[in-house]
Amino acid sequence: MNQRLQSIVRFFTLLYFAFVATFVFAQRPQGANSRTVKITGKVIDKDNGRPLEYATLILQSVRNPENVTGGITDIDGNFAVETNPGMYNISVEYISYKTFRQEQQLIRSNTDLGTIEMSLDVEKLDEVEVVAERTTVELRLDKKIYNVGQDLTVRGGTVSDVLDNVPSVSVDVEGNVQLRGNDDVRILINGKPSALTGLNSTDALRQLPAESIEKVEVITSPSARYDAEGSGGIINIILRRSKLQGLNGALTGNVGYPEQYGINGNLNFRTGDINIFTNAGYNYRNRPGNSFNSTNFFDDNGSPTNSLTEDSERERFSDRYNINFGVEWYVNETSSITQTLFFRDSDQNSESTNNFFQENSDGSTSSGFRFDPESEIDKTFQYAINYDKQFNGESDHRLTFDFQYEESDEVEESLIVQNGFDSEFVRTAEDQRRVFFQTDYVQPIGKSGQFEIGYRGDFNKLDTDYDVEFISPTEEELFPNIDDEFATNPSNVLDYKETINAFYTQYGSKFGKMSFLGGLRYETTRLIINQVETSEFNRNNFDAWFPTMNLNYEINETESWQFGYNRRIRRPRSFFLNPFPSRTSPTNLFQGNPNLTPSFSNQVDLGYLKRWDKLTVNTSIYFQRATDVITFITEDTGVDTFFNNELTSIIRRTPVNLARNDRYGLDANLNYRPTRKWNANLNLNLFNLITRGDFNGQNFDADNLSWFIRLNNKITLPANIDWQTRIFYRGPRENAQTRTQGIFSLDLAFSKDFFKDKASLAFNVSDVFNSRIRRSFTQTPFFDSESEFQWRVRSFNLAFTYRFNQKKKRERGGGRDYDGEGGEEFGGSK
Repeated sequence: MNQRLQSIVRFFTLLYFAFVATFVFAQRPQGANSRTVKITGKVIDKDNGRPLEYATLILQSVRNPENVTGGITDIDGNFAVETNPGMYNISVEYISYKTFRQEQQLIRSNTDLGTIEMSLDVEKLDEVEVVAERTTVELRLDKKIYNVGQDLTVRGGTVSDVLDNVPSVSVDVEGNVQLRGNDDVRILINGKPSALTGLNSTDALRQLPAESIEKVEVITSPSARYDAEGSGGIINIILRRSKLQGLNGALTGNVGYPEQYGINGNLNFRTGDINIFTNAGYNYRNRPGNSFNSTNFFDDNGSPTNSLTEDSERERFSDRYNINFGVEWYVNETSSITQTLFFRDSDQNSESTNNFFQENSDGSTSSGFRFDPESEIDKTFQYAINYDKQFNGESDHRLTFDFQYEESDEVEESLIVQNGFDSEFVRTAEDQRRVFFQTDYVQPIGKSGQFEIGYRGDFNKLDTDYDVEFISPTEEELFPNIDDEFATNPSNVLDYKETINAFYTQYGSKFGKMSFLGGLRYETTRLIINQVETSEFNRNNFDAWFPTMNLNYEINETESWQFGYNRRIRRPRSFFLNPFPSRTSPTNLFQGNPNLTPSFSNQVDLGYLKRWDKLTVNTSIYFQRATDVITFITEDTGVDTFFNNELTSIIRRTPVNLARNDRYGLDANLNYRPTRKWNANLNLNLFNLITRGDFNGQNFDADNLSWFIRLNNKITLPANIDWQTRIFYRGPRENAQTRTQGIFSLDLAFSKDFFKDKASLAFNVSDVFNSRIRRSFTQTPFFDSESEFQWRVRSFNLAFTYRFNQKKKRERGGGRDYDGEGGEEFGGSK
C-alpha cells in the first residue's frame, strides 16, 4: 500500500507541474499578432433573444476543405476564434436549430460577424441526434477512420477495450490484436511507432486509458507512405488533442470489481499562436485469471506412457500512471512546431499457482505445486518533435519532419517455489532504446494531382539480461539429460539490434468519379542477434520493394467502389527471436527462435459502400498469399525433467517458418439507425485460411474456415438513460495441430448525463456470463493436450466524467489530422 501511495503522489506531482507549465505559457505577454486573425460574434435564439451556449462555429477552408477549425460559444453566446487569413465557408450549428451559413468569405483581418440569429428547425425536432454518441466512419483511399465517440462499454477501460469494439478488429483472450483474423498487425500512435506501446504492445495497450483516444484508423490497404510491416494491416491510434480556443478539458474517475480504480483527464489551452495539451492518468487494476492443461504422452509405438495435469490460477496487480504533455507553436501562418513528452511508470505484480498431478503407465501417481510470484517494474520515456511547413499557405503543398527518441526499461523478477521449497530465481531485465526519423514532402500537380516523396528511419536496440539460478532441487535433478540444450543453466545475455531505412514515393489524382493513389516503397532491414554468454551470433539482412495501388470509383454521393493492392512484410519480433525459455511451468515452455526469417505477402481488396437514409453498408472481399509464414508449433523437446520424483517430458511452443498460406474472406459492416433513440451496428468477418508446409519431417497442412461477428446495439430509455449491449462470437479455429472452440461474450452498459451534459455517469459489466475462455485441443504423434485459458474474469465498472468548456454532443478540431502523415487523401466518402 505504501508503494501504491508513493505512485499516486508521484503521478499528481507530475500532473501539477504539467498544469503549472500550461499556465506559465498561457500568461506570457500577448502583443499584436499579424500571423492570425480573430473572428468574433454572438449567437442567439431568434424567437426569444436567449444566448445559445455551446453553439458550434465551423470554419472550412475553401482552398483545402480538409482544413477545418472552429470553436464554441460561451454562456453568453459569444465566440472568439483565431485562425489564418484565407477564404472560408462559415457555418454555425446548434442541435435542433437550422444551420447558419456564409459561403466563400474572405477573411484578411479581424472580423466581427455580429449577432447571429438562429431559429428552430421544426421539421427536424424529432430527428435530433447527438453526433459524438455513436461511432462514425470516414473513408479514404487507403484507410477507414472510426471516430470512437461515446462508447459506453469502455468507460474507465483501456485502449485494448476500445480496439475490441472497432469494426474489423478483434482482441483475443490474451490481448493480442487481430485485424480480419490476422494477428500480424502494425500498431502506431499518431502515425508513428511509439514508446506508448512499450516493449510489449499487448500489455501496453491495456495500460493506456480509453479516454485518451480520439479516433482509430484501420488501414487494410496501406499506401506507400506507411510502414510495410504488418501483413494484416495497420491500426493507427490518434490521441485526443483539442484545438479549441481557451481552456477546456475532461476528467474521468472510475471504480470497479475485481478491485480497480483510476482517474484520467485531458486538458487543453490555446491562446494566440500557442496550443498546450496534456493527457494524464493513474490506474490500479486487479485482473484474476486461470488456466488448465491436461497432457497425455506416448512412446514411439503410440502407447501411452504418462499423463500430466496442470491447474493454474493467476492474480495480476497493476499500479501505473502516465502523462503526455505537448506544446504546439504556430511559428507563422505557414509553419508550426510541436513537441511532446511522454512518461509512464508501472509497477506490476502477479502470483501464479500451478497444481500438478501426474499419473504413470504403471498406475503410480504423484502431485505437487509450483508458485511463481513475479514483480515487474516498467518505465517508459519518449520525446518527439514535429515541424510542419506549408508553402504559400496551402496544406496540400508541405514539408514535414519528425524526430522521436524513446527509452523503455523493464525488470521482471520471481522466486519460484516448488512443493514448498525455493526452487529457482528468475530475473529478466530489458533495456530498449529507439530513434525514429521521418521527413515527407508533398507537391500538388495541376488541379487534382499530388506527388509525395519521403524517408523514414527506425533504429532500435534491445538488450535482454536473462538470469536463472537453480536453488533446490539441484540442476542435475531438474535436467538429468546432461548432454542436451536444457541441461545447462539457461542464463544468457541477448543483444538485439534492428535498423530499418525506407524510401518511398507516390502519386495520386482524380479524374471525374475515379481517384487513384499509386506508390512504391523500398526498405532495407539489418538485424543482429548476439547471445553473449554462449557466443552465438545471428545476422539477417534483407532488402525489398513494396508496390501499392488504391482506386476509388464514386458512383454518386451515397455509393462507391474501392480497390486496393499492396505487398507487405512480417518481420520476426524480438519476442519471437528470444531463445530464453519461459519458467512458469517446468514442463510447458515457450522459447523463441533466433533463426526466423521474414514472411512476405501480397494482398488485393475490393470494397463497396452504400448509404441509405437509415442504413449504411460497408463491405469488402479480400485475398492474401504469404510465403515463409511465421507459425507457432508445439513439439516434444526430447528432454525429460525430474518432477515429483518422476521423469516428465518437456514440451516447447516455438515459432517457425512454414511454406505458405492463402487467406481469403469477407468483411462486412452494417450500421442501422431507425430512430434517434436506437442505433445498431453489425460487423461480420468470414475468412478461410489454407496452410501448406512441412517442418522437421512433420506435415502442417491445414484448412481453417472461421469467422467472428459483433453486434453493438444502443437504445435511449426513458429519463434519457442510454443502454448499450455488445454481443461477440468468434467461431472455432483449427490448424494442423490445434483445434480451438468458439468464444462467446456479452457486455452491458448504462449511462446518464447530468448538469446540462457537462457530466456523465456510466456503469458497465464486461463478460456478463464469464464465458470469455479459450478452450483448445492439441494433437501430435508424441502427445496430445487439452487446455483452457481465461485472461480475466467478469468485471464491473462505474465511471464518472466531467467536462468543462467541452460539449458532449460535438467538438470540432482544427488544422490537419494529427496522423503523422502529409498530403491530401484522394477520393473517398464521408
